[in-house]
Amino acid sequence: MSTLKTNNFTKLSVIGAGQIGPDILLHFSKVFAGKHVQLVLVDIAETALQNAQKRIEKKIAKGMETGAFKPEQAKAMQGSIMYTTNYNEISGSQLVLEAATESEPIKDKIFKQAEALCGEETIFLSNSSHMQPEVIFKNIKNQSRCLVSHYFFPADRNPIVELIPSDKTDKNLINELMTFYEEIGKVPIVVKSSYGYAIDPIFEGLCQTALMCLEKGWGNEKQIDKIAQETLGLGVGPFTALNLTGGNPITAHGLDEMGKLVMPWFKTPKILHQAVENKTAWNIAIKDEVVEVPNELHTKLRDEFLGAYFSLSSFIIDLGISSVNDLDMACELSLVIKAPFTFMNKFGTQNALDVVKKFNANHPEFKVPISLENAAKNGQWQVEQITKTVKNNVAILTIRRPKVLNALNSDVMGQILKHCKEIEQDNTIKGVVITGHGTKAFVSGADIRELAACKTPAEGVANSRYFHSVLSFVENMKKPVICAYNGFAFGGGNELGMACTLRIAKKGLPIAFCQPEVNLGFIPGAGGTQRLPRLISVEKASEILRTGRPVSGKEALSLGFIYKEFDGDLVNEAITIIEQINSGKITPKRLSKDPAISDIECPPEIPLNHLSKRIDQILCRAIYDGLRMRLEDGLELESTLFGECILTKDMKIGLETFMKQGAKAKAEFIHA
Repeated sequence: MSTLKTNNFTKLSVIGAGQIGPDILLHFSKVFAGKHVQLVLVDIAETALQNAQKRIEKKIAKGMETGAFKPEQAKAMQGSIMYTTNYNEISGSQLVLEAATESEPIKDKIFKQAEALCGEETIFLSNSSHMQPEVIFKNIKNQSRCLVSHYFFPADRNPIVELIPSDKTDKNLINELMTFYEEIGKVPIVVKSSYGYAIDPIFEGLCQTALMCLEKGWGNEKQIDKIAQETLGLGVGPFTALNLTGGNPITAHGLDEMGKLVMPWFKTPKILHQAVENKTAWNIAIKDEVVEVPNELHTKLRDEFLGAYFSLSSFIIDLGISSVNDLDMACELSLVIKAPFTFMNKFGTQNALDVVKKFNANHPEFKVPISLENAAKNGQWQVEQITKTVKNNVAILTIRRPKVLNALNSDVMGQILKHCKEIEQDNTIKGVVITGHGTKAFVSGADIRELAACKTPAEGVANSRYFHSVLSFVENMKKPVICAYNGFAFGGGNELGMACTLRIAKKGLPIAFCQPEVNLGFIPGAGGTQRLPRLISVEKASEILRTGRPVSGKEALSLGFIYKEFDGDLVNEAITIIEQINSGKITPKRLSKDPAISDIECPPEIPLNHLSKRIDQILCRAIYDGLRMRLEDGLELESTLFGECILTKDMKIGLETFMKQGAKAKAEFIHA
């Protein structure tokens, strides 16, 4: 199987112009705009194609209005798409993705046609929402190139894609598709074959719960939606979701089949069958409508949804088709809901178990999941946001928090420390690569909400010291640690990079790193004031830190901050560098821990524009006083001064501006 890279494609085809196929094609058109890739949308119904074209062009026009698409990009997107009823047009495609009706005979017919028209190397994907790949592809001769890729609504924007291989799917293809989807901005997870996969049983189980509550007279659709949203953090309630996705028919079918194939608890409530037969929508609240829910009903619905959600999520773990880490992340992103296992940890796993047992008493077909009982015994679910793999005796740690562009918090730092301690003791591991998930960001910075929670200087000092303890361990590891900047590194992410043996970056990054803290009214607190001046010149580091300006990959290379830019597989290149370090072909320069400047150096005058003069004074003390000390003392000074920022009015102003107006807003500092 050839390596799947976006620049290797010349033609992709999507079969099915109904609800989700056009959105998948729209995303492909955005990814491949200007790359001379032919995109084909095939359907047997001309009307469906016309409607799909209108929808795609409307979304592209909307993207131009909002600035998401530049005019030339929009033109390239529109020009790359062919709408046709002629199946012969899929010939020559490197990838064919079917998004037709959830019907075994229809899917079987489609792939028989595709097999006859396409080459042996063409990859066949089915966007089924329930059916197993063994069923869909059972009549395809070469099933090694076949698997399910399950998108979620809306497919052009929802990041999650479930990849469901059969036991005949080429394992290399699975790995390549994981890389491919990550490269085009999606967040893929691999799920073992099971009817409904990992996420739909949770979504449809919650819909079933809402429908059963309605049948019991536990409120109306609006009230049930409201409490489901409030309890689970849903973007929209179950009835609203069914209306938006046109999901009544597929949910009714899915629940009936899951009752036979997965667990007897799943069943289609009568009112859903009636809604399908009558083609009726649910009576949901309009925008800004106030929905009143009596306290007693509120409690009853809240407990029912908690019991259902905790039970369903844990049940999927019992099935063994997904991991806790994947399911926690994927539910949050795909369903816009609280991450289930993180939620249970905060709720208390014993409390969660008690809620589930109460739910079980009213739903005896739904047995208490063993995995939740074990989590309650252990005190919590083990949820990690760092994925560890090993290749060529090198450990690869990938920070995977796509919702916040891999931002660091204390939990993630603790996971980095845990992995690095284990790696240091493992004689089979020869080095470490630290990178980030996706292509946009290595790490977008430290979690601002965690920083904003620091209310006293002591809390700020403690936060900074904790980050220092982790990064000092990374810095002092006996094994080489290479930081691979797969995208931009902001704030704490860049400070993590500074603690590594060497840094490499994807070639051509418009922004490789930035220390933007001064824009938010505080100073770096994870070593930036001490390590950056020791890695590059004091004068240049001071200017970068004090202005908070971004630094491109090209400039970072010229400054000697990154070892090299690389246009290819960044992780593989990092592994090669580790092998070269261990063989003596490369001798990295270790960061000096001695004082870096004399007593006579002082900060130069620079234009601060809108930035806080008060914070600049604190920052200059951190840089110039700290650099007169040994590194460990300079870091301690940085922690102290980071805590001092919390007493300033400008830090409050900066954080409040960021939280309310976003990262691009300029805070109106008062220099106090």
